[in-house]
Amino acid sequence: MTGPPEPAPDAPRPAVVGRGRLGRWRDQAVALGWLVLVWNLLWGDITWGNLVGGLLVGGAVLVFFPLPAVSFGGRLRPRALLVFAGRFVVELVSASLHIARIAVQPGYRPRGAIIAVRLRVPTDLNLALTAEVVSLVPGTLILEVDRDAGTLYLHVLDTHGPADLDVSRDRTLAVERRIVRAVGSTAELHRVETTSPQKGTRP
Repeated sequence: MTGPPEPAPDAPRPAVVGRGRLGRWRDQAVALGWLVLVWNLLWGDITWGNLVGGLLVGGAVLVFFPLPAVSFGGRLRPRALLVFAGRFVVELVSASLHIARIAVQPGYRPRGAIIAVRLRVPTDLNLALTAEVVSLVPGTLILEVDRDAGTLYLHVLDTHGPADLDVSRDRTLAVERRIVRAVGSTAELHRVETTSPQKGTRP
């Protein structure tokens, strides 16, 4: 007795019903979670009111201003996520103290500069997450995102020379590395660990 004939190698495989819809719902849930987190960080306090407000605002953004489809192909690493959160808090406090010192220093005029930082993982999700985290740190502002080139254009405050620009660029790439370590795929993690960062442009 012979079994059923084997399908041709180039024959289309049957589609998995519901898998695409489940993936879209998962991506929407991830996007909503990040929007709620950013909303609470902008308010500076995590309360039930801010959580509910973030859910309402994030839901409205996703419904009325739908973003391009951004798939999440990585994996969540709890230990790396804790490291990312801890380093973010440290940098947030340090930058806030630095800006406060500049504000109260009599007669001091800080010099700003614009730099370009080309990320090593130029996916939409990584560009968005890195830009959001960098913008939340006082003294750094995202001016433009070049999606095709995978490049962030940043305005940095209180720079005194090329060395300070290199420090700001390396800090941005370090944020990208911590994000990829926390939620990136294995291939993305290998890329940030082995690819040498390219130098950006200086003003």
